[in-house]
Parts: sequence; structure tokens; C-alpha cells
Amino acid sequence: MLEALIIEPKEDTPKVVLDATNKVFQISSRSLPENAIGFYEPVLKWLNDYSESPLDITVFDFTLEYFNTASAKQIAKILLVLEKIAKKQNVAINWHYKKEDSDMLSSGTRFSKLIDLNFSFIEY
Repeated sequence: MLEALIIEPKEDTPKVVLDATNKVFQISSRSLPENAIGFYEPVLKWLNDYSESPLDITVFDFTLEYFNTASAKQIAKILLVLEKIAKKQNVAINWHYKKEDSDMLSSGTRFSKLIDLNFSFIEY
């Protein structure tokens, strides 16, 4: 089993928890790092390693308040890795959004149309 990857949030970067042992896969808070590729590189590496031997069910929670365009590209890459995992095992995406945040709902809806994964939209 892979060692958990936990990145604590900062002002411009999200919290990331990738923990197969405890079945927790989540990205939350705000994502607008200056170097999105560099920030998400270990996340994508971890997910690619995880894709070699994923759990039977992977439930990935996105609870983002805001993300910039550069982060959107990296989120799409994450979803593409999850789509690859879904060819072997079950993968579900929980896309959380604030009730008044129609932009975040729209972003999730766009991703759900581009990526072949089971999305649930959860208002909070």
C-alpha cells in the first residue's frame, strides 16, 4: 500500500489527502498556485502509482472554493488518471460546491462531460 500523501493548505494551494489505507482521497480549499504544474506533480505521481493497484472502490472528493485556469488543467489530469483507474475498478467523484456558487457547479459539470466518470454533485 502506498504511503499517504498529505499536503496542508496554504493561502494559494489546496489541501490534498491521498490515503488509500483510510480510503480518503480529497482536494479541498483554494487552488491558485503560481506553479500549478509543480504543485500537482507529486499528486499526479501518487495517483499514477496508485493506479497500478487501486482499491476496489475509490471515492474522490473535490471540495474547492476556487481554482485558477492553471489548476483546472491539473485537475483535468487528475480526473484522466481516475478515468484510467475506472477501467479496472470502481471510481466515483463527489464534486462539492457551495449552494450559492454556481460557477463551481458549472466547472464540475464541464469536467463530468469531458471525463467518463461517475460524478455526484453535492451542495453544502
